[in-house]
Amino acid sequence: MVTQSGYGDRPRSIGPRPGPSVRTALSNETVDTSSLPPRSALIALDGIADGGFAETEAVLAGDAESVILHRQGGSVRAWLNICPHAGRRLDWAPGQFLKSKEGLLVCAAHGASFELMQGECVAGPCRGESLRAVAIEVRDGQVWLATP
Repeated sequence: MVTQSGYGDRPRSIGPRPGPSVRTALSNETVDTSSLPPRSALIALDGIADGGFAETEAVLAGDAESVILHRQGGSVRAWLNICPHAGRRLDWAPGQFLKSKEGLLVCAAHGASFELMQGECVAGPCRGESLRAVAIEVRDGQVWLATP
């Protein structure tokens, strides 16, 4: 564990939280939510337009993080709202995301384009890298952090 001091080597999507926290690396690994206490729903499924995006905050490994949600029918995928290229948020305004004609999520800062199945960058400065997936589940019409 580390404290909030000296977090400069890892970009955060939301400011540092007081007290101890665990740093998470930017990679294509799934964020582990198994040790987290039970939570309330992140968002109602109906709160995300089919084919659209939403942004919510979730506490992951002790840190508040901005999370992108993408809905396709009854399925939802989630990633940290951090571009692997420069560590900046992907939205152009809070909760407002760019989607290309080809159906790719586009980073507002540098134009990196991500496919929406695995979050892999298919065009732009971080080609081949991926967004960091967040394990979620849809139940009872709500989107939740996944439980082990």
